[in-house]
This record gives sequence, C-alpha cells and structure tokens, in this order.
Amino acid sequence: MKIDCYISLRCGTENVLRENISKSLELENVSAEVNFYRITEEEARSLGLKGSPSVMINGKDVQPADIEGFS
Repeated sequence: MKIDCYISLRCGTENVLRENISKSLELENVSAEVNFYRITEEEARSLGLKGSPSVMINGKDVQPADIEGFS
C-alpha cells in the first residue's frame, strides 16, 4: 500500500496526520509506504487537489471534496 499526503505550507495538521496514520497502520497491522509532501497552492492546483491535507491511498483520494482552492 502507498499513502501520499499533500499538505499546504500553511496547514498545521502534519504532526497529527502523521500520528493518526501511524496508529491506524499499527492497529490494522498493515504496512505501507507513507510519503508527506509540503506543497504550494500552485502545485496543489496542478495535481487537482482540493484541500489540505489531501491523503491518497494507492492514488485515490480518501476524502474527495467539491471545493475550490487549497488551504
């Protein structure tokens, strides 16, 4: 499993997100490659991301949102 996390430069949730993912993987006894990326709004737009954090599991957004902008 591959988990990619995209976080805006202004978002303050990275530490909590890291902890939650780590605990979830441990509780479910699952291993995964986990990557964290701090990105600009321009980079988010080019990737089609809608919110921060955006978490993708095997390339699929786990919480798709119908919003504009990346913050």
